[in-house]
Amino acid sequence: MEEVWIFLFLIVLISSFLQTSTGYGFSVVSTPFLFLIYPVQTAIQISIILSLCLSIFMIFKIGKEIDKALLVRLIKGSSVGTLLGIPIYLYLDVTMLKIIVGILILAFTVLLILKLTIRQTKKRDILTGGISGLLTTSMGIPGPPLLLYFSGSAMDKESFRNIPLVYNLFVYFISLLLQIIFSGTSSVVWTSSLISIPALFLGILLGQFFFKKISQSTFRLISYLILLFTGGYLIIMNFFYVT
Repeated sequence: MEEVWIFLFLIVLISSFLQTSTGYGFSVVSTPFLFLIYPVQTAIQISIILSLCLSIFMIFKIGKEIDKALLVRLIKGSSVGTLLGIPIYLYLDVTMLKIIVGILILAFTVLLILKLTIRQTKKRDILTGGISGLLTTSMGIPGPPLLLYFSGSAMDKESFRNIPLVYNLFVYFISLLLQIIFSGTSSVVWTSSLISIPALFLGILLGQFFFKKISQSTFRLISYLILLFTGGYLIIMNFFYVT
């Protein structure tokens, strides 16, 4: 059990560092690795609870530095998406969904590296929020759709980081509430989350310091690496599991 706690501490530390330094990375990194030590639904709920704690802490620091109109459109989309993701979370084998999402993430990331641009529109804001909400309740990873969309629209690094941090506060809360209502929770979820709090806040402090030091180009490179890792992990681990 001690080895599990050490592994959990490292997962949460690295994930919270990435989240506060780039705006992405907590669920993208934590959820796949939590699958290695917890059942799927337990891992997803732990990731969501810790992401909520992180967003609550950070909102007091960046709450006034966001595009509120964009945030509202993302939330509108996710309101529908979170509901659509619940049947997947409850009843479907998510293996094929993970593989499909992984392939799409890798394909779009390659296009972004090759200088693909995405023109930001109100409809695309809502659609991106919807896809993000669906992935939150079904898999616990809302970040990739936002990361792809914002990378393609060449958003500045402050907005790139701050909008997802505030958006996550809404989408994670709704997702966790829906999951508890429809499938319940367990003491393991809450005990593991509580034990992880010190690692979470250490990662937050380190991430805030790092965010001030990195350039826009370095920030974008880190974003691409996170996407490539996510897509590759989802594909490789699921093919390994299937075989």
